[in-house]
Amino acid sequence: MIAGERTTAYINSLDTGNTELLNQIEKEAKEACVPIIRQGMQSFLKTLLAAKKPARILEVGTAVGFSALLMCEYSPVNMHLTTIEKYEKRIPVAKENFRRAGREEQITLLEGDAAEILKNLTGTFDFIFMDAAKGQYIHFLPDVLRLLEPGGYLVSDNVLQDGDIMESRFAVERRNRTIHSRMREYLYTLTHHPELVTSVIPLGDGVTLSVKKEKENI
Repeated sequence: MIAGERTTAYINSLDTGNTELLNQIEKEAKEACVPIIRQGMQSFLKTLLAAKKPARILEVGTAVGFSALLMCEYSPVNMHLTTIEKYEKRIPVAKENFRRAGREEQITLLEGDAAEILKNLTGTFDFIFMDAAKGQYIHFLPDVLRLLEPGGYLVSDNVLQDGDIMESRFAVERRNRTIHSRMREYLYTLTHHPELVTSVIPLGDGVTLSVKKEKENI
C-alpha cells in the first residue's frame, strides 16, 4: 500500500459503495483468495467512467469478472465490454457472474493468452483497463496503443509493486527482478511516449492514467 493506512481507511469510509451483487461477488472473490481491484481503484474507475462515458471498453485480465461488471454498471447503458482471460479455472466463474448480472450480451469474454488475442483484435476502444500479469504490460503495449482510439483512456493497475518499483533492482528479491525491470520500462515508456499524456498516481498499489493524444489537423 503506497498511501498511509489511516489515510486510505478514511478515504474508503467516504465511498458510497456498490450494488448488492457486486458486493457479493467481491466477498466471494476474497474468500477464494482471488485478487480484485481495491476499493480506492473502484472509486477512481467510477469517476473516470463518468467523465469519459466510454462506448467500447477493453479489459486485459478478467479474473472472476468483478471489474468488468463494475465498469458495465457505471458506464452508458449501450456500451460493450471485451475482456480477456487465460486462467482456465477463473473463466467459468466469470461467465457465471456475468449471467448473474444479466450482462452476457454486453460482455464478450475472450479466452486465451492476451498477447496473442491482442494481436488479432481489430477496431478501436475508447477505454482500456490493464489488470493482468504485470510483467507482460510492456509486451501488450504496442497492440494496446494500436487499439486505443485518439482521446481514449488507458488505465493500468498495480504499477508500483508495493513501493518496490522505487528500489534498485539489486534491492529487490531475485525472483521479482524481471517484473521489476519490465514495470520500470513500462512506466518510462508511458510517461515518455509521444502519443500519450500520462499521470502516475499513488492510489492503492499504484495506477497510471494515460490519454492518447488527438491527431492534429494539418
